[in-house]
Amino acid sequence: MDIRRYLGLFLLLACFVIAGPFAHAQIQVVGDGGPGPVKAQHLTAELVSLAPALAPGGTLDVGLVITLEEKWHVYWINAGDSGEPPRIKWTLPQGITAGPMQFPIPSRLPLGPLMDFGYEDEVAFPVKLTAARNVKPGPVHLDARVDWLVCREVCIPGKAHLGLNLTVDPKATSPAQPVGALGEALGLLPKPLPGDMKLTVTGGKNEFVLDLITGERTTDAEFYPFDQEQIANAGDQVVEPLSDGVRLRVPRSPELTKLPATLRGVIKLDDETAYDITAPIVAGEVPRRAGSGPLPPAAKELTVLAAVSLAFVGGIILNLMPCVFPVLFLKGLSLVQSSNEDRGRIRRHGLVYTLGILVSFWIIVGALLALRAGGSEAGWGFQLQSPTFLAILASGIFFFALSLAGLFDIGLSLTSVGGELAQKQGYTGSFFTGVLATVVATPCTAPFMGAAIGFALAQSGWITFAIFTSLALGLAAPYLLLSLQPAWTRLLPRPGAWMETFKQITAIIFFATVIWLTYVYGSLFGSASAAGQGVYHVALLLACFLLLAIAGWILGRWPARWTSSIAALIVGILALAVPIYQPKQTTLTWQPFSEQTLAQARSEGNPIFIDFTAAWCLSCQVNERLVLRSADVQREFSRNKVTLIKADWTQYDAAITKQLASIGRSGVPTYVIYPAGKGSADVLPELLTKDIVLAALKKDTRR
Repeated sequence: MDIRRYLGLFLLLACFVIAGPFAHAQIQVVGDGGPGPVKAQHLTAELVSLAPALAPGGTLDVGLVITLEEKWHVYWINAGDSGEPPRIKWTLPQGITAGPMQFPIPSRLPLGPLMDFGYEDEVAFPVKLTAARNVKPGPVHLDARVDWLVCREVCIPGKAHLGLNLTVDPKATSPAQPVGALGEALGLLPKPLPGDMKLTVTGGKNEFVLDLITGERTTDAEFYPFDQEQIANAGDQVVEPLSDGVRLRVPRSPELTKLPATLRGVIKLDDETAYDITAPIVAGEVPRRAGSGPLPPAAKELTVLAAVSLAFVGGIILNLMPCVFPVLFLKGLSLVQSSNEDRGRIRRHGLVYTLGILVSFWIIVGALLALRAGGSEAGWGFQLQSPTFLAILASGIFFFALSLAGLFDIGLSLTSVGGELAQKQGYTGSFFTGVLATVVATPCTAPFMGAAIGFALAQSGWITFAIFTSLALGLAAPYLLLSLQPAWTRLLPRPGAWMETFKQITAIIFFATVIWLTYVYGSLFGSASAAGQGVYHVALLLACFLLLAIAGWILGRWPARWTSSIAALIVGILALAVPIYQPKQTTLTWQPFSEQTLAQARSEGNPIFIDFTAAWCLSCQVNERLVLRSADVQREFSRNKVTLIKADWTQYDAAITKQLASIGRSGVPTYVIYPAGKGSADVLPELLTKDIVLAALKKDTRR
């Protein structure tokens, strides 16, 4: 899975209150078929109508109203990544028929890396009754069997026997103004697309692009598909306002290998406006063309000349940012130490340093334009979204800071100063110091830069190139001006012992930068997995720093020796391999649950892990993807020869229900470890972490 914005959402699970064990193993049917509300686990259900009477040959809106406890939810007709919608089975008097249950506008319900579609608080599902013309007047009773799935961290199936008393009356009329939860739901049903609106759908390799012409600029939209496995439910749906409507980019499901003929679903413009749509899909790609997206507010009134000017000023100010200033200071040291050298050579170093910045910026611009042409969005500092880039950057700065702090001496080759070695490698050093200045500048945004960059990224390639070139020249300007005007170096302090002290102080700034980069690195993993994953990867990066410190100690202990240089290089390569290399995850085989399978496994004496799960259980899917499939847990399962059994409760299974009852549970997720030998069952919490599973395995796999 790509590293994306959703890598820390699993942390939200820790904020929820974990539901305790339930007292009954069977799915109890609440209610006796009479009218009125009935209370079930975490919700109240009731049948209601808009009027007490129904005319022969007429219609009447009735509905199922569900009132939920806080943070519990039920599902839309397409539940999303997991879940099941409510269902009604009617038993009606002769001459009265019921239409399909209707679903009001849903909401997106994120949990971890998954997304459900459904409702919280209170929802009503309308149903239209129709009476035949020959139905006899008088009282009638409507009988309904209702089932649902209500979820939070655990998912609880529920059933109710509900009823509604009505009267068949030839004088019955429909209410003038629908009221209550049912009346509100009727107003929130998605409507057919009006004739003056137009929808086109383009199906690309990675996304569907929905262009809805509404006649006015529209700034918000969401799409909910009727068919499963068409879109990536949890993916970002990108809204691009148009002058006469809206463009919505919906990520395509990775499981959708063949483009469907039509796209069916609901397009939601706000909480009260949605349209039921069915549109043919035209194969093709719709790139994010320059200027097609909304500009940042501060950039709307900019001209090209103003943006270029702001970028140049922003580049100059960027030198004062904590992430860049240490590099500029080191270049200043080089000028101090080279004040007696040939002025022409100093100027050439300044130009080479500028070239290093320019080339680096042009590479960044090229990558941004390539991503934009391919339909992706990226901005200033996009490379910091890559864990590999962050690990290499943080390691390089850490190693450089060790030298500045005095652990070892790599000279000042990066700052292009004197000596025969500098004459051979000094220009290379100046060039790559410009590269380093660019690299460490990307996390920063100086004043005036934001509007200029926002404007640049919405323009044509040449304008984007010109604005970023101006930004690069602004970043290079202070050192370039000093090198072009050697007389100004007289204003700088003379060389002396203070330079070594200042160098060590600069190391502190670099170490602080490393701490921040380490935080960013860990956040990439923490945002889509358990908190322990972020900590785990930070620990790997810290181990890398430890090995780099050993490499630095080798260089300092045996300086100027080729053997020590080779040894330090080998240790450095091993150091980078620690955070960058991740072994492929193995997937073990799970046996389907049955009483015979469990009995056989217990007779063999091996530890047993049972996963009580269901396809409609969102927490089950989160626990499985982020914990049970993790390399650490899979490795322990394999090492301890744990028999893995999956008790799939997607469809009601009496054997699984009985087994749940034997351990005092009635819902999923439930996780049980039977220790090696004949020990009693160890029931784990509903919300898993790797530490919980690993600790339980350690305890229960002892012979």
